[in-house]
Amino acid sequence: MLSAGVDYPLGASLGESGVNFALHAPSATRVELCLFDATGQTEIQRWDMPHCTHGTWHGLLPQSHGGIAGLIYGYRVHGPWNPAQGQRFNPAKLLLDPYAREVLGHYDGGDIHCGHQPGKLNERDERDNGARALKGKVLVPMPPLTVPAPCIDAGKRVLYELHVKAQTRLHPQVPEALRGTYAGLAHPAVLDHIQSLGVTTLSLMPVHHRVDESRLQALGLSNHWGYNTIGWFAPEARYWSGTPGTSPAAEFRALVDAVHARGMEVVIDVVYNHSAETDEFGPTLSLRGIDNALYYHLRDNNKALYENWSGCGNCLNLNQPAVLQLVMDSLRYWVTEMGVDGFRFDLAPILARRDLVDKGFDSRAALFVAINQDPVCRNKLFIAEPWDMGPGGYQLGVFPPGWLEWNDRYRDTVRRYWLSAEANRGELAHALAASSHQFNHNHRRPSASVNFITAHDGFTLRDLVSHRLRHNMANGEHNRDGHGNNHSTNCGVEGETDDPVVLAKRRALQKAMLSTLLLSQGTPMLLAGDEMGQSQRGNNNAYCQDNEITWLDWAQADSDLSEHVRQLLAKRMRIAALTQDRWWVGESDVRWRDAQGQVLSHEAWHDLDERGLWVEWGDGVRWSAEPDLLL
Repeated sequence: MLSAGVDYPLGASLGESGVNFALHAPSATRVELCLFDATGQTEIQRWDMPHCTHGTWHGLLPQSHGGIAGLIYGYRVHGPWNPAQGQRFNPAKLLLDPYAREVLGHYDGGDIHCGHQPGKLNERDERDNGARALKGKVLVPMPPLTVPAPCIDAGKRVLYELHVKAQTRLHPQVPEALRGTYAGLAHPAVLDHIQSLGVTTLSLMPVHHRVDESRLQALGLSNHWGYNTIGWFAPEARYWSGTPGTSPAAEFRALVDAVHARGMEVVIDVVYNHSAETDEFGPTLSLRGIDNALYYHLRDNNKALYENWSGCGNCLNLNQPAVLQLVMDSLRYWVTEMGVDGFRFDLAPILARRDLVDKGFDSRAALFVAINQDPVCRNKLFIAEPWDMGPGGYQLGVFPPGWLEWNDRYRDTVRRYWLSAEANRGELAHALAASSHQFNHNHRRPSASVNFITAHDGFTLRDLVSHRLRHNMANGEHNRDGHGNNHSTNCGVEGETDDPVVLAKRRALQKAMLSTLLLSQGTPMLLAGDEMGQSQRGNNNAYCQDNEITWLDWAQADSDLSEHVRQLLAKRMRIAALTQDRWWVGESDVRWRDAQGQVLSHEAWHDLDERGLWVEWGDGVRWSAEPDLLL
């Protein structure tokens, strides 16, 4: 049987005397620990958690009773069923430990995983889903980090956003067994390419364990991008090669070590704004059954419903100390045990919304305070996606000093300048100067602006100059999903063509926009594949396409475009005005002229008919933007 154990740390902790289990469920009336065989399908033991301290249920399973590494487990949490009051306890549903270091099993989308009866949201479902539920696995703690993390100057950082699987699934130099995995990404041929470009920082799309929504599974699709997290401590097992003697965690750590050994950083995209349990119709996989009213923002006028500022059905409530602790413990784990150098926060305003009537964004929210005082996290890299779907959800430039932010205004300005002649020279110059209006306050630096033209969400660079319209029929939403206003062009032909004039124009536009991006002040971010002419066939919302639409096509890589990026980034590193990370203060730093070398008048800055611009930095390096040659 279980002995008392301790209430901290949360999760399953392996020690000399056995495994200590701790689960924070302050409104529960009883918690059962369920142990399973190696397959995770047969429950072999069930123990009542013997103690509850300050809302945390805990117990120690001695080695003599099976408390060893490799143990498969889950929880059944008892309590009232009253959705109208936000209470959704259902012990018939086995729950995943949110602190699990490895997740076993596959969520199959079946309604047996819902806490409510099919078609009856207010009635508790009594079917036991234990055999099919997700479970945690007890791991041996990771060994200490041995490869030192690099120190990248903020002004010299260059981000490269990539998807672990898509990057290598079709790479001819990666062994077949490793393609699409952490080990495949760590392969020298892959890292050689990224490093040769001049990239300093790999920005990985979500690697936390995820599940695929039942809707997608019914369509034969999956949540390829991974923004549907259910395990904030567990690396996604689908990216593990399965090599004997390794684990998802060990293989991910080896990837980080390989990147660090080359002097590059690893940033991971994290989804703390919502969970994979979706809305009131969704499954009970973990937090919903542990303490629904604690972990989620519920609507004030009806606690059976969820606030949905994420667009994914629910939002985690970081105003609750236990939820904030979950996030901070997760961040520290990925830094101290997995070795990552920073985080990009999906829909970051949700993490800082007040738990008051207005639900507004608060730049002094608890998360920011917690990170700023945390000795492990405070000096790491923090990047915000500064918008969500809630009221007042657009918060570009409002995050605290030290944070970087994805700058969509930069994206749209550069697209409008080169592709539709809708942006003037003044707007372009503002973008080139790190969007000072948004970021030059409260001692923030130019590097706070993460400049990008394309990202995972939207067209690739090649598609941006090949399509006026989105082509998302493969997503199963009748082409209604994805952005409708992309400021894109097809250069006269929609999609693929053999017309040499059209192809030449498209190539020139791609090079012009890459030049703009990589010679702008701020932190540039490349989308993986843009340097080699990657296309998604016009799909600008390929979140559910785990196939050749999103996998990088190395066989068709455009080597000339890659060389253009290499030369640009080498040039960037030679321009002090771009790498010193301080705001430009006059012609000693930068000079702006028209295409004939003349000083621009006030009217000329705003003239949409005459838009040629050249820039000369203080060390004499000049760059010219002449859109009239391309349009």
